[in-house]
Amino acid sequence: MRFARLRACAQAGTAALTLLALFAFGSGQALAHPAPHYTAIDLGTLGGTGSSGWDLDRHTVVGASDLPSGIETHAFAYDRATHVMTDLGTLGGRTSSALAVQGPYVIGDSTIAEGGFSSAFVYDLRTHVMTGLGTFGGTSSSVTGISGHFVTGNARTTGNQGSHAFAYDLRTGVMTDLGSLAGPSGVSSSVGISQGRYITGYSDIPGQPYPVRHAFLYDLRTHTMTDLGTNGALSSQPTSISGHTIVGYTEPSLPTSGDTPHGFAYDIRTHTWTDLGPELNYRPIVTGHTVVSSNRGVAYTYDLTTGTLAPFRPGLGRTNFNNATGPFVLGDVYPDSFGYIYRPNTGQFTELPAPGGLPSTATNADPHGSVVGNGATPDGPYHATLWVPGHA
Repeated sequence: MRFARLRACAQAGTAALTLLALFAFGSGQALAHPAPHYTAIDLGTLGGTGSSGWDLDRHTVVGASDLPSGIETHAFAYDRATHVMTDLGTLGGRTSSALAVQGPYVIGDSTIAEGGFSSAFVYDLRTHVMTGLGTFGGTSSSVTGISGHFVTGNARTTGNQGSHAFAYDLRTGVMTDLGSLAGPSGVSSSVGISQGRYITGYSDIPGQPYPVRHAFLYDLRTHTMTDLGTNGALSSQPTSISGHTIVGYTEPSLPTSGDTPHGFAYDIRTHTWTDLGPELNYRPIVTGHTVVSSNRGVAYTYDLTTGTLAPFRPGLGRTNFNNATGPFVLGDVYPDSFGYIYRPNTGQFTELPAPGGLPSTATNADPHGSVVGNGATPDGPYHATLWVPGHA
């Protein structure tokens, strides 16, 4: 993930933005309703120069902020009701970053005092306690997702010989090694979790050297890891999971061959694959029945129900996507360098400038369409920014 620090200034402010509703070119659909107006809110910092916003829910925005020292970055939780940004601290090191929030739980990664290694953590907003999740005998671990009562991620094994995907139970505090398709000595990596039950990732397989790897599905109810295969390709790697759908890409042969990877969708209920073609081979993300991906120039949506592939962009230039959640797609457009929120089902495409009309990036949205991301300040650096539908 992918969590590069964004340098920024320390003053917070609020500005109401009147945003232009644009057509989703290539979709063939004009806006059925005007795109909503948004208000941009600069969330400020923990006293340092910059901050970054990564996730939000109805009550809380989380991310990371520089401290006044200029050499420390700490995870934060911003209360949307009180407008207070709280320093979540670290596990003893200098840096931490909050990557996701679900109700009272914040998950992220933090360095520890010994040797600057990192550990996954869970922070409880009710007790104000940060808990390190540890490792499987190695020196580091990291989180990749949270759903229901479980956190998933990856942890180094004894002697740092490899790493295994894990599931951490928030109720019991027990961290479970999910193993690998190649047994205890193999390597596996978690990508995400859905419905508090299904974890997907990739693993090496017996008798096949790197870079051959297969997508897997781990069921927390049955405690089984299933090899999803490759749909006839050499390797498969998932990149996202939502509901009962896993998406990713397949490599038809070794990466050095020059053959073009294809995107795929896998249905957990029916065990069927859908080849999404070369247009959807770059980091596909799934939300509901919509897949979002690109060929690194044009962004596309693919409807798994109708089989419709549609490019979306506000005009000339490049459209990047960062996330997809609920009915929303979030990303950035270039060369204008503005974040956006897009609704494939209505064609509403709304640019999200930072306060003052400055460059921005959008990273996630809540079910009501509020957006978190990062916005430039007048002096140039970036602050965590919240966009909410409506006027100030």
